[in-house]
Parts: sequence; structure tokens; C-alpha cells
Amino acid sequence: MNPHTYQFLVGVFASVGSVLYGYDLGVIAGVVGSSAYAARFQANPAQNGAVVSLFTGGAFFGAGFAGLAGDRLGRRLTIMMGALIFILGGGLQTGAQTINYLYAGRALAGTGVGFLTMIIPVYQSEISHPSIRGRVTSLQQFMLGIGALVAGWTTYGCYTNLKNDAQWRVPLGIQIVPAVVLAALILLFPESPRWLIDHNKADEGLATLARLHAGGDIHDPWVRAEFAQIQESITDEHEQEAKSYVELFKNKSAFRRLFLACSIQASVQFTGVSAIQYFSVPIFAQIGISAENALKYQAINSVLALIAQFFCILTIDKFGRRPVFIIGNLINCTTFIVVAVLLALFPPSSNSGNTAGWGFIIVTWIFNVSFSYACGPLSWIIPAEIFDTHTRSKGVSIATMTSFAFNTLIGQVTEIAVNNVGWRYFLLFVIANFTNAIFFYLILPETKRLPLEEMNYLFTHAPWIIARTDPQKYRANLADDVDRRAEEIREKGEL
Repeated sequence: MNPHTYQFLVGVFASVGSVLYGYDLGVIAGVVGSSAYAARFQANPAQNGAVVSLFTGGAFFGAGFAGLAGDRLGRRLTIMMGALIFILGGGLQTGAQTINYLYAGRALAGTGVGFLTMIIPVYQSEISHPSIRGRVTSLQQFMLGIGALVAGWTTYGCYTNLKNDAQWRVPLGIQIVPAVVLAALILLFPESPRWLIDHNKADEGLATLARLHAGGDIHDPWVRAEFAQIQESITDEHEQEAKSYVELFKNKSAFRRLFLACSIQASVQFTGVSAIQYFSVPIFAQIGISAENALKYQAINSVLALIAQFFCILTIDKFGRRPVFIIGNLINCTTFIVVAVLLALFPPSSNSGNTAGWGFIIVTWIFNVSFSYACGPLSWIIPAEIFDTHTRSKGVSIATMTSFAFNTLIGQVTEIAVNNVGWRYFLLFVIANFTNAIFFYLILPETKRLPLEEMNYLFTHAPWIIARTDPQKYRANLADDVDRRAEEIREKGEL
């Protein structure tokens, strides 16, 4: 099998964990919007917000625990832990008899998802060749989209065909299945070679590198050259880079990367995506669209998102990170301007669901295509690739916690804000998307196709304000160095 294909397939399986997150993002709108749920729990908007936000609150803590586990136990065992915790939470949600059971299940499932969404991009970035790293890491968002697609149509089908508690129990129960598969099989796949080398398992790390990049041939010139470069880089990291969470804030290069990763994750939550995903029913109701139709349109939305994510996988290593992220935020801004205008001009009392409603639906579809191609995938790709081996798990952990903290905030306030201030709430996302574009135009460097070992050089030597600078001035050209070393090995006959 071609090494790049093998790496991609390993990345696909690992990102089954992302299906769980995507499924939950898609399923919860249908659950809290179902008539059987309302009859069973009689929840008010604040309680519905808690059902949503306890999941992301749990994910906040899960991401924090995963940072420690990823460093100490390895990437694969951390993935297994996340899947097992999720299974427990999913069972509690499915069998909930009171809303307190649902709260507990949501918090536990969120903890499991926090583990998975933090560690999976790290694992994917560390097993991938630089030329396909963006493609493999973007699988996180693609599989998230598959989860949302399945959730969207499942909740729509259950809403229209079931009238008892099965209307919400069935969608919540289905999410346990992929978690069982992931927990059962993850140890059959290779550990991160960089983690192995970093933990004094050099021979095992070399064998894993060969398995990933050369069909198991440990004498392959490229594998030997990459192995030598990783060893040198890790030795340097141990001497100079951050070795604890505290030092992530003290070391200038490490802090710059942490600041960028956290900024990206926070900015993505303020694109408005979580508001639309979690509370599609009350948001669509603002313009006179029924709950059943809202779930149907969101299900169609999930198909469009998946298509956009697929094209991101195909093109992200060609177009790069910087331009795609900036342009994506500007498109998001434009769509929310239209959303705010439509909601202001055509409130529910105007009975305009058949006219302005279609305009609103189409604009939300355009937003979702933009987000799913640009901001969504890049929020996982960039943080996973900018840290060095010794700080990657810690740095991505804090960035993912930032994501879930702001996700929790949006989940808690959205329904209350929509009910109280209506269209004005969406001006927040207009402003946020516009300022996101300006901010990242100034500070986001291009990392397309750079080896992971080159990130130290880039973030140490490049200025903080990166706009209008020549990126070639801040390249160490380590990819060329690996090729040069490999050629030297071939010439010496070390095959």
C-alpha cells in the first residue's frame, strides 16, 4: 500500500472520534426541539441551555485531562480513554428518566469528546507526511460533518415518525456505536513515532516511522533522514523549549504559538456556528419556520457541509491556511449581515416564512459551506501543527479547552438571547467575523507543507505582525534538509 494512503486511512479511523462530536452537535437541536422531550422534561430555556452547555463544559475539562494523558500514556491510550468515557455518558443520556440524568450523561459524554477532539488532530499531524498533513488533519472536521449528517437525518426521521420517548432516546443511543468501535480497535494502529522517540523508545519510533512511510523498511533513506531530524529536534526541544504548562507562558516562541492556537479556537466559536447548530429550531422560528421544517433544512445543511469539507481535504494543502481562513471569515460576516437584516425586517408576526424564510435558509446554507470549508477544518489543522513535539499535547489541550469554554458560553446564552433581543443578537457574529479576518491577516503565518520540526524556527524568527512580510525569510527549509540527508544515505549505500 502507498505510504500516503496508509497514513490517510489511519487518520480516517482515528477521526471516528470526531464523528461523536459532530453527531452530538447535530443531534442536540433535534432532541431539545422534540415534542416528546418537552413533554418528559418540561424544560425551560435555561435548562435547555444547560443540556447543551454541560456537554461542552465537560469537553472543556476532558481536553485539559487529555493534555496530561497524551504526554504520559501516549496518543492511542488517550483516544481509548475518551471513547470509554463517552460510552458511559451516552448510556446515561439514552436511559435518562429525569433531566438530572441527562445533565450527568451530557457532562460525561462531553468529557469523552474533549479527550478525543484534543488528541486526534495531534495524533494525525504526527503520523503524516508534510505534503498531506493538512489533508489528514482536516479529516477531523470531515468526520465531524459525517456525524452531523447522520444526526440531522436521524433526528428528522425520529421527529416525524416517532411520538413517544423514542423520539429523542433513539438519536441519543445511536452515538454509542462508533465509540465502541473506536475503543475496541484503536490499539491495533501505530503509536505516534514522535511520542515514542520523545519517550526514549527510539527503536520502536524508527519502526513506526518505517511502517508509516516505507512499508516497514527501517533502512529506507527518507525514513532514516526523518528519524535523525526528529531526534535532533527533540533533543533541542528538551534543552530549550517549554517543559510544563507554566513554561508555555514563559517561553516566547511557545507562548506565541499558544496565543495563536487559542485565538483561532475562540474566534471559530464567534463565527456563529454553534448558535446555528445547537438552536436551529428557535432561531428558524424567528422567521416563521416550523420545527419540523427547521430540522429538515438543517439535515440538508449537513449534506452541504460534508461536501465543503470534502473539497477542503482535496485542496487545503494546495491553497494553504492563511488565505482560506481570512476569506472564510469575511464570507461568514457577509452571511450574518443578511441574516440580521432578514430577521429584523421579517419577524415571526409578519408570517413571511415562505418568502423571507427561503432567503434565510439559503444564507444559512452558504454560511455553513463557508465555515465547513475554511474555519472549521483549520481550527483543528493549525493548532495541531504549530507546536513542537514536547509541547504539542499541552498546547493543543489548552487551545481545545478555549474552544469548549466559548462553545459553552454560546450554548448557554443563545436561546435566551434570541428570545429577548431577536435579530440584534446576530450582530455579534457580524462584528466577530469581520474582526477575525483583520486579526488573522495581521498575525497568522502560513504553515502549509512545513515539516513539524520547522515550526520552532518559524515562530522564533518571524515577526508577530506577519502581514506584508516575505515568508521565505523565515523558513529553515528542513524539508529540503531531509531530502538532502536521504540522498547522502543513498550515495553511501545505507539501504
